[in-house]
Amino acid sequence: METINNGSGRMTTGYNKVESWNDETVNSIADMYHEILGHLGEDPDREGLLDTPRRVAKALLYLTQGYGHDPVEILKGAMFKENYRQMVIVKDVDIYSMCEHHMLPFFGKAHVAYIPNGVITGLSKLARIVEVYSRRLQVQERLTYQIRDCIQETLNPLGVAVVIEAQHMCMQIRGVQKQNSITTTSAFTGCFLTNLNTREEFVHLISSKLH
Repeated sequence: METINNGSGRMTTGYNKVESWNDETVNSIADMYHEILGHLGEDPDREGLLDTPRRVAKALLYLTQGYGHDPVEILKGAMFKENYRQMVIVKDVDIYSMCEHHMLPFFGKAHVAYIPNGVITGLSKLARIVEVYSRRLQVQERLTYQIRDCIQETLNPLGVAVVIEAQHMCMQIRGVQKQNSITTTSAFTGCFLTNLNTREEFVHLISSKLH
């Protein structure tokens, strides 16, 4: 396999994943977490915690990277004219997000469908916009309709359906501590709202284990 220079002096076989951080932002967040560790009763200068503030800063920036991406532009980057007017579903899209109330994770699955109206998008783009909106401080309700509205306003389909099922750590490890609780939210437009058969077909398909 041919190796190439990726510009950093290192040799790769053609692909190299590069993580990039803004040092000023990382350092600013790290300084705050250094202080927070002290307020928690820890010694932030002990060996095991020396690099923790920077690790946390980088983790937070990674988990909230959705602020740096435009989901509308992602969809527009793969729009194609196609005379297909049946349901398109991408289901079981993994979601990892952070509750904006306690900054604790919530995670689960998203099921997204639309019925094209002369325009389709790349299937991976539907998963990408789920990822972009998820990687922000969120509430599940807002996340659900943001995904729906982005697809509806960008592709102008005959209808959009979004269902999210998620577990919230703010309910499971604090507060009421209900470890087995699952929250389901849904949002619809167009024929998914006006046509009961269409909505029932969507619910049946996302519930079926066809694969």
